[in-house]
Amino acid sequence: MTIRLLTNIGRLWTGSEVWNNAAILTQGDRIAWVGPAAELPQSLPGVVDDIVDVDHVENLNGGLVTPGLIDAHTHPVYAGNRWAELAMRSGGSSPNEIAAAGGGMASTVTVTRGTDPWTLCNGVRERLREWLLTGTTTIEAKTGYHLTRDGELADVRLLRSLENEPGMPRVHVTFLAAHAVPPEYFGRRHDYVDAVGTWCADAAAAGADSVDVYCEEGRFTEREARWILGAGRASGLLPRLHACGQSRTGAARLAAEMGCASADLLHEACEEDVIALATAGVAAVLCPATALQVAKMPPVRALLDKGVAVALGTDHAPGGNGITSMPLVISLAIAQFGMSVSEALRAATLGGAQALRTPERGAMVRGRYADIVAWDTDHEGAFAWSYGLKPLKVWRGGEPALS
Repeated sequence: MTIRLLTNIGRLWTGSEVWNNAAILTQGDRIAWVGPAAELPQSLPGVVDDIVDVDHVENLNGGLVTPGLIDAHTHPVYAGNRWAELAMRSGGSSPNEIAAAGGGMASTVTVTRGTDPWTLCNGVRERLREWLLTGTTTIEAKTGYHLTRDGELADVRLLRSLENEPGMPRVHVTFLAAHAVPPEYFGRRHDYVDAVGTWCADAAAAGADSVDVYCEEGRFTEREARWILGAGRASGLLPRLHACGQSRTGAARLAAEMGCASADLLHEACEEDVIALATAGVAAVLCPATALQVAKMPPVRALLDKGVAVALGTDHAPGGNGITSMPLVISLAIAQFGMSVSEALRAATLGGAQALRTPERGAMVRGRYADIVAWDTDHEGAFAWSYGLKPLKVWRGGEPALS
């Protein structure tokens, strides 16, 4: 079990406080001790295998160190792209015009289904690697572009297997077969809803952590979402919900009623929704890039003021945006949502851990995972300025992942 000491850290942001001239001691994949370097215990838990003097590492110069970032909302398992569609959309084309031209989500489903597993795996691997290279050590990754039992379960297994490869972030796998009704179920949507409910147990056995439903006008109703989430929870999956993405559906209150781990997007959430989420202890996952694209703002300040745990996500998806940089998302949350630097950074660390129900991540605390990032700055205020702050060194589970 490797024991590593990171010392002479110029500024350490722990998630709850800031220390200057700090040190971190890791043992195996966990944090064994953290605090001001002057208070480093004289008696260490063994022989230190590696000492990293941050003040003398090239390019670090004793700069800022934080917990690894957490992206709490992504859709990375797909093939192909929809760039032509995005260009049409930016030019004012309607959804019907885009569909007539062969675009829309159905196009991603068609291409993903037709892509061989090796090629699909390589594409997902490259995307996951990009997250780690930007300082994100954990991502929530959804399925949802096969919309068949075998395809969705294969996507769960794909994500779970990639997590174990070198240079990959930790992956929280979310089963999102209830992303849309596939074309072969046209006129039989109830059959598809029933089918997805029966697939949940298989998804859990394949390695999924959560189940999600896109509860939105034109996707799945509250009644359908309640059935699928209930089936997922009975199978041991954490329920979470795409809630109030682009229309008023009451999905946020359904998330509260169902005790979901998170309600995501919340672009149309009202005061009653916020109160319901706060009362039920449901985390809110907000995606500033998506809010910018749809020109709708979630009630960020109300969520924070009511004590709702707020997390941040890229909402990386083929028909939305290709962002894999959580530092960019933090910058957007500060500029667009009016969050303070500390609020945004907390949402991208501790908030993400709360949304994913993974208490062993997101903070510099003894016993948590040694997921650590050293940044190209000496102060966290740089997140408000850089729009994509660069990490200089990343440790995942105490081991160097980027150096």
